[in-house]
Amino acid sequence: MDSKTIMMIVLGVVSVASLMFVFLAPTQKDKAAKRASRLTNKTVDAKGGGANADSGKDRRKAVADSLKKIEDRNKEHAKKQKLTLEQRIAQAGMNFNEKQFYIGSVICGIVFLAIGLITRQNLAVTGLMGVVGVIGVPNWFLSHLRKRRQGKFVLEFSNAIEVIVRGVKSGLPVNECLKMIARDAQEPVRTEFHLLTEGIRVGLSLEQSLDRMYERMPINEVKFYSIVLLIQQQTGGNLAEALGNLSGVLRNRKMMLGKIAALSMEAKASAVILGALPFVVAGLVHMSAPDYLQPLLTTSEGNMILIGAGIWMSIGIFVMRSMIQIKV
Repeated sequence: MDSKTIMMIVLGVVSVASLMFVFLAPTQKDKAAKRASRLTNKTVDAKGGGANADSGKDRRKAVADSLKKIEDRNKEHAKKQKLTLEQRIAQAGMNFNEKQFYIGSVICGIVFLAIGLITRQNLAVTGLMGVVGVIGVPNWFLSHLRKRRQGKFVLEFSNAIEVIVRGVKSGLPVNECLKMIARDAQEPVRTEFHLLTEGIRVGLSLEQSLDRMYERMPINEVKFYSIVLLIQQQTGGNLAEALGNLSGVLRNRKMMLGKIAALSMEAKASAVILGALPFVVAGLVHMSAPDYLQPLLTTSEGNMILIGAGIWMSIGIFVMRSMIQIKV
């Protein structure tokens, strides 16, 4: 090939390449459009991230407001910690009213007075027995029933929450789960959830119904349950997961209480033995020598000694009780 032919070929290739560059290369408008598209996508992403961040902040703020509101309500309950007799009777699960309680207290006092008169006790001792019968024994019995009912509720409450968790996971509404518990659970959980569902049915809000439930059963487990439901209602979230976590916490709490009771059983047995020892010794001495302790019952000095010994022994019992009682 001569030089002219090679020059013609090179010029032809350059011409074709120039035409392809002119027609196929992106124009300035296309570049601007792509640049604008990239900027738009970044703006959208930034706005989306900001929206997600804002929604997260709103959710956290709602949770904080709910917790503050619940804390304020608990403080109001703490200020009203002085329970009326009607509230104590309701918490004990009894059906009698205040008038019947007072009548029973008077009858109990009369019985104690009769015991003092039959055993020919001193007038001061007999009067003290009457006061114990009217005030001490009925109130102690009511407090005992109240604590026993709360203990039964705690034992069954975690199972009730598990029913709600399984029901929500299977697609049932929360109200249906509450009705199932009110129908099939053990007492006293059944009664409390029945009153809860009845309150919702007659038009009370969930918050008002839970407040009334806490007034009837003032224990920490019901407080935790109320907090979970109210926060979920106001802020949303996975109710089954939240209640499942609460159920696990309550079961661990119950196991810890059982361990504490087992570890403190030796101290409780020692306290019972020390508290019962004076009465056992006095009974054995009276059986072996009836006249030996008679001055304690027939003379005023002996009665004062008995009263002082009873006061000191009561102080010792309360101190031992506070030492072996662990609150969680």
